[in-house]
Amino acid sequence: MENLKLLKDNMGRLRLAQAALNLDRILEKATKEKPSYTRFLMEVTQAEIEHRNLRNIELKLKKAQLPRHHDLDLYDTKISNGLNQQQFNQLRELHWVDQNFNIILMGPSGLGKTFIATGLAFDAIKAGYSAIFRPMEQLIRILKLKDVTRSEKIEYKNIIKANLLVIDDLMMFPVEKDDANRLFHLINQLHEQTAIVITTNKGPKQWAELMGDQVLATAILDRLLFRCQVINLDGKSYRMQNKKSIFINHTQN
Repeated sequence: MENLKLLKDNMGRLRLAQAALNLDRILEKATKEKPSYTRFLMEVTQAEIEHRNLRNIELKLKKAQLPRHHDLDLYDTKISNGLNQQQFNQLRELHWVDQNFNIILMGPSGLGKTFIATGLAFDAIKAGYSAIFRPMEQLIRILKLKDVTRSEKIEYKNIIKANLLVIDDLMMFPVEKDDANRLFHLINQLHEQTAIVITTNKGPKQWAELMGDQVLATAILDRLLFRCQVINLDGKSYRMQNKKSIFINHTQN
């Protein structure tokens, strides 16, 4: 018992807290199965590694700030929206993240753009990447205040360090000239260093109109489209086809 206590104390000093918590269970299992020394040590360290991986994912998800629904395992692949099953599976393989490739999901509201983008960020985090999700309006505020407030400065640093940045609803509303310049500098800084996923219901021509600057819009698009897959989604709105009602449909009950 004295040796067991000393072993747990040593684990604590080495910051192997989870391994120490699991030690009694692992020792009990070892007594029954009599594994090799190598196998035993592997199980002790594996408990710590699994805990740290889960903790790391939790921290990354907290930074990412994903919307509540973000699991692509729940995505209805039978939806006819212009994204076929093969393309969907290839997106989830995440090879494009390693290549710092950009994805633009373009189309009307209700076709799953945000859900797909959010789900890809969730997949990336589970695969060990760091990802950040920010709506356009929130991103603009971060860029505007990063040199003013500590919280926005931290937010900006998280964005710069991320492997993947998701910008939701890009160009949903008109953008002031100063904000458009800030967006350009961000895209330019991330160019070929970070994978970017964008959701938008506006085409490239409308970007220039909303920015009020053809040259600036072209410069942003030039950097985004250099290594990019544009996915045009179309079809009927999923939300409208599955809208909820407060009334009971007695004809179906």
